[in-house]
Amino acid sequence: MKKITALALAALATTFVVPASAQFAKAEDAVKYRQSAFFVMQQNFGRVAGMAAGKVPFDAKVAADSAAVAEYVGKLPWAAFGQGTDKGDTKAKAAIWTDKATFDEGANKMQAEMVKLAAAAKTGNLDNIKVAANAVGGTCKSCHDDFKAK
Repeated sequence: MKKITALALAALATTFVVPASAQFAKAEDAVKYRQSAFFVMQQNFGRVAGMAAGKVPFDAKVAADSAAVAEYVGKLPWAAFGQGTDKGDTKAKAAIWTDKATFDEGANKMQAEMVKLAAAAKTGNLDNIKVAANAVGGTCKSCHDDFKAK
């Protein structure tokens, strides 16, 4: 019985250790996935950033809902930056794979700032949202400057 349990646990652990890129049938699928996730994140963050910048009328509920979606979707694209996904219809720079630690650090910073934005948006306080939206925008810009081709 112990042997069966050990084998089952080993099999379960193996499923979590397999590279995330294995979840995509083709590299092109990974590229489309991450681009779609970034698009949805950007659309939702853009609504909040527009309100923070005074370009769009402030609506506390829309800001909170959009920030929550942006925070959630902001966790998704990173699994799609596996080996072989640097080719094709992508603006990803080679530095993503040659300087993965810096890229991952930027992704983690953006996600942390998205959490703060979602929390600020829940308060309904526009001043808090402005500060948090600027911080998110700064992390996005920094990563784009280093890792996204124009």
